[in-house]
This record gives sequence, structure tokens and C-alpha cells, in this order.
Amino acid sequence: MTDRVALNRQRNRVPDADSLFLQAVALEEVQDRLTLVNKGFTKVAVITAFPEIWARLAPNVHIVSDEEILDLEEGRYDLIVHALCLHWANDPVGQIIQCRRALESDGLFMCVTFGGQTLHELRASLAQSESEITGGLSPRVAPMAELRDLGSLLQRGGFALPVADTVPLKVTYETPWHLFRELREMGEGNALSHRLKSFSRREIFFRTSEVYAQSFMENGRIPATFELVFLTGWAPDASQPKPLRPGSAQQRLADALGVAERPLKD
Repeated sequence: MTDRVALNRQRNRVPDADSLFLQAVALEEVQDRLTLVNKGFTKVAVITAFPEIWARLAPNVHIVSDEEILDLEEGRYDLIVHALCLHWANDPVGQIIQCRRALESDGLFMCVTFGGQTLHELRASLAQSESEITGGLSPRVAPMAELRDLGSLLQRGGFALPVADTVPLKVTYETPWHLFRELREMGEGNALSHRLKSFSRREIFFRTSEVYAQSFMENGRIPATFELVFLTGWAPDASQPKPLRPGSAQQRLADALGVAERPLKD
């Protein structure tokens, strides 16, 4: 799915850390969530393409590049954060399994990635303009999974106590052209393997800008949605709470609630 050479080339063109505001927002959200965990972490690894942002997460954090094979030592860490790069992974399940294997027992895994609502305005505008002009569609925006599908990755990866939730962000721009420029400066341009290898016709982007403004403009500015999905799971450990087996209850729910039990009609 991802052309790693093109992706690395785009990331190398990021002008400075100020362009990485989404990475900074994600970092702050992860830090806030970790304050709610009643456990300290001393062996921390972060999988990221932007170490200048994520090195702030913890002292002596081990920064790992988001290659297909992660540079993680098995059973070494008590916290691993996968930081806004899972959407570029050719094998996201494999990435999560590698993280679980690198955690010690009862270690915490936290992943922040983009969800399916990300850039839905841009997707719709591009699809309409390109179909009008060329009569077809080409891959332009990386596919993003929905919350339910992303949550299931934790179970497939072998994590206990999985939790998935979203933080929707809406950013506004003066014009769609300002959004296009910022995506390039964030290193989030089109790096799909099956993208057009030739230059796209300029009228596609002019028409996209028109459709975007006509369909989504609010108070003189155009919005762009970024849906941050947070996945949290724990490496299995005997000390963790486990669900009781069906039929093992020692008391009826009706007795606990102090109400009469009434059977349902067929």
C-alpha cells in the first residue's frame, strides 16, 4: 500500500517542528492519558517518524523508526507508544503484534492513529472533481480505518483489556490551497504505491478547491477534520482482572437491584 521511498522523501522535506502541530496535539493527549494510569513507567519506547516531537514524552525514551520490522527488544519495555504512523504501515496487525511481544508482562501499549473521518471533506471534494474531469478516480489519500476495525486490532494483537476511543479535531483554513500546503509540510502527502506516477492535471486541483469551498465553507473558512483514534491495551498478566465464566454468578441481578424478576414473553 505504502511507497516507503516516497514517504521518507516527503518526511525529509518537513521544514521544522512547527509544521508538526498534529504530532504535538497527539503528544499532549498521550501525556494526559498517562497521568490517569496508576502506574509509573521507566522503560519507554515510542514508534515515530518525528523524534524531535516525541522525545519529550519521557526521560531516556527509546525512539524507534516506523519501519516494517521494528527495532524493539522482546520483553524489554513497560510502555510502548505507536505515534501517528500506523496509517502508513503495510501490515498494521504485524506492527501491533511486534509491540505486544516487546512489552513485559502487564506493560502498556498505546497507539494514536488517524481514524476514518480524517480529511473526509478533502476526499469527497477530490473524488467529485476528478470524476468530473477524468471520468475516474485515482488513489490520493491514504485509507483510514473506522474505530470498530481499529479496536479489533488490539484483540488480534493479543492485548488484554483493550480500549478504543476517538478525539475529533476540526482545523480551519483560509482556502483549500492552504490545507494542501500544510499536508505537504507535515509529511502527509500522497505516498501510496498505486498513486499516479505522472503529474496530475492542474484543473483537478482548481476544481477540488471550488467544490471544497462550495460544499464545506463555514464563516468564510474551510474546515478539515482530523480524527485521532486512541488504542490502549495491556500485555497479558495473571494479576489482571478477568471476566467470570457464564453462569458463575452467586446472586441474581433482580435480588441485587431489589426488584421482582419477570420472565420475558416469547
